[in-house]
Amino acid sequence: MTRHSPTAEKLLLHGVAGPIEALLESPPGARDDVIAICCHPHPLYGGTMQNKVVHTLARACRDAGVASLRFNFRGVGASGGKHDHGEGEGEDAAWIADWACRERGYRVIWSLGFSFGAWVAFRLATLGDAGLLVTVAPPVQRFDFARHAAPACPWLVVQGDADELVNHEAVLGWTRAVSPAPEVMIFAGAEHFFHGRLTELRTRVGGWLAARLAGA
Repeated sequence: MTRHSPTAEKLLLHGVAGPIEALLESPPGARDDVIAICCHPHPLYGGTMQNKVVHTLARACRDAGVASLRFNFRGVGASGGKHDHGEGEGEDAAWIADWACRERGYRVIWSLGFSFGAWVAFRLATLGDAGLLVTVAPPVQRFDFARHAAPACPWLVVQGDADELVNHEAVLGWTRAVSPAPEVMIFAGAEHFFHGRLTELRTRVGGWLAARLAGA
């Protein structure tokens, strides 16, 4: 079965802390059972759902034939409420995932996020039966990832080894201590925002996503 949704649908949903501004993008012939929730970086440092890395993750999902749902965390853009240090943002992500399943009929949640959004995406995947998880530049020195059990779903960690904000050695040390261990994709020479590497990021992550679909 396929879904023939608009290419891009702007949404203003009524969430826990007020309105949530969101964007649902669905490629022609998209699967009707899978939705990718894409989480943006830290809102206090300019992070929005239009961030280039998050936009690239959404495009990678499109390349794999899966719809993506980006949204602004509370206090960003037209979303209500105020920044809640990851707690409320996690609540918003869970609410968005539930809305997608309840109102649009999706059954499988993919959880993807960049930087602060990787923390939110990680928590979303640990809360339920996520189909897969992608964490790009997870800020393991700022948030206690070890407090949560690792998800059992396929999981990809993407990290640049020249990241000036997230220590790539700390990320690698964390991945080695996690069980079940995630797959790790290192971008040699890439810094935090993957400047000049976004096409490569889209291609490599998109290929990983497509392979997971093929093996499902």
